[in-house]
Amino acid sequence: WLDEMPHGRQPVKTFVVPPQKRIGAYDFIRREVTAGHQVFVICPLIDPSDTLGVAAATEEYERLKRDIFPNLRVGLLHGRLSTKEKEAVRQHLLKGTVDILVSTTVVEVGVDVPNATVMMIEGAERFGLATLWQLHGRVGRAQHESWCFLFTESNDPKVLERLNLITRAKS
Repeated sequence: WLDEMPHGRQPVKTFVVPPQKRIGAYDFIRREVTAGHQVFVICPLIDPSDTLGVAAATEEYERLKRDIFPNLRVGLLHGRLSTKEKEAVRQHLLKGTVDILVSTTVVEVGVDVPNATVMMIEGAERFGLATLWQLHGRVGRAQHESWCFLFTESNDPKVLERLNLITRAKS
């Protein structure tokens, strides 16, 4: 049983972000990238769904690249890419030639980017607590202060209570 963090690491600060704070989160991400750090944006789906109404990686990638962060280098990673394409994206991320990686949960395990300081999870209510915790663990892997933003459009008290469990857990 591990009861302490690796030497030099700081706890990841985790917040549930309501819709009205989205623009502020984007400004925060810009500041982190300007400071030389990298960001993960996680979406629950690869492609848009008419019935689910949640963020899809392909659509979010285009929107962020075009409308929100046109001056930053945005990459895309998901399970339908070939092994060669996935590896190329991972190499760009490790070399620092991608500022923001929009992805599905394929980054949940085995991706170690010490320079990543922000994990932004879209549709956080669509993920189980174990998955949220694994995603949260993709940042804060070095001495840099790191953050995890759980985005939800839900106002359901039970959903918010569940998401807030992650904000109170020890990194």
